[in-house]
Amino acid sequence: MKITSVDIILVTLGKAATVSSPWNPTIVRINTDEGISGYGEVGLCYGKAKDAAYGMAKDFSSLLIGIDPMKSEAIWEKLFRTTFWGMGGGAVVFAGISGIDIALWDIKGKVFGAPCHQLMGGKTNERLRTYASQIQFDWGKESRCLIHPEEYAQAALKARAEGYNAVKVDPVGFDDRGIWKGKKLTGLMDAAQVRLGRERVRAIREACGPDMDIILELHAMTDANTAVQFAREVEEYNCFYYEEPTCPLNEGNMRYVTQNVKIPVASGERIYTRWGYHSFLENHTLQVIQPDLGNTGGLTEGKKICDMAHSYDIAVQLHICGGPIATAAALQLEAVIPNFIIHEHHAAALLDENIRSCKYDYQPKDGYFSVPDLPGIGQELSEEALKTAVITTVK
Repeated sequence: MKITSVDIILVTLGKAATVSSPWNPTIVRINTDEGISGYGEVGLCYGKAKDAAYGMAKDFSSLLIGIDPMKSEAIWEKLFRTTFWGMGGGAVVFAGISGIDIALWDIKGKVFGAPCHQLMGGKTNERLRTYASQIQFDWGKESRCLIHPEEYAQAALKARAEGYNAVKVDPVGFDDRGIWKGKKLTGLMDAAQVRLGRERVRAIREACGPDMDIILELHAMTDANTAVQFAREVEEYNCFYYEEPTCPLNEGNMRYVTQNVKIPVASGERIYTRWGYHSFLENHTLQVIQPDLGNTGGLTEGKKICDMAHSYDIAVQLHICGGPIATAAALQLEAVIPNFIIHEHHAAALLDENIRSCKYDYQPKDGYFSVPDLPGIGQELSEEALKTAVITTVK
């Protein structure tokens, strides 16, 4: 079997959880001379990186033509070690590798007629506990910016009514006017912003009771000082873990937060490859890691990172903030790893535009995901998405 062409596909159907953010998943489809194609997602569908992601996937694709797609490990090494920028690459470079790697695993599964989780060792987890992610945008088919504590409580109650027993919220992202990052969150937060964030967390806890796990997400908009400042204000609400409390580029600052708060600390969507994770694991800086398979190196690298973390008793919650292909790939790996803790179901995954971009609609039931057993990752783009997409083919 040989790779004959690669399609780089910019999906234009997509919609973010808020109108302020673009949402355009970049998909890699690898085609072979035996008529089997594999799909992978480049994990940079939001923010300001879609053109770079598209270009990176295109540049790497030219190195794949004529290669046996079953040699995914060798291809990963080629992209990492022989492209000069690979060994020191950041989000864009590793996202390009990731999209390709996931597509290669999809091909492998289709060749053997087996889901990827079987090829990676089989299911350790039959059902995957799931949390409702980013409820500061509300929860459901319509999203909005929430301001008042009672609105946060209502969003959490909506998730609980659907069977979730865990939610994630950024309690300080929106200021008292509903402006994202409207107030300065570094140095030290002013008393009003701290109080508003604390009241939002309190409202969720009081509305949902002691059995609802609350994950706090700070998007690294805080620094080490403000992260510790805020954590001390909300420790009484027994939060599950504390995500990206400071910039992940400085492991020492993250360790300072870990050593000075009583909430487990999580990070990982902006930490790339096993080399990037090494010091965070070795120093026990994190209690939960959150690698994104779309930018940390795909299923090949993601499995290695999770296995490394397991040897340090560190739990895994894969970061999933992309299209349905990203979700499908994550489910495959989460089914396998014994240190899986919980699955992220982003508010954007509820939106019709994103659901329609792929053939299958995977949603949790009563707060738990079942893992697809279709060959490969178990997901492909829909005809509607392909008709409206921007596609470049490399031969």
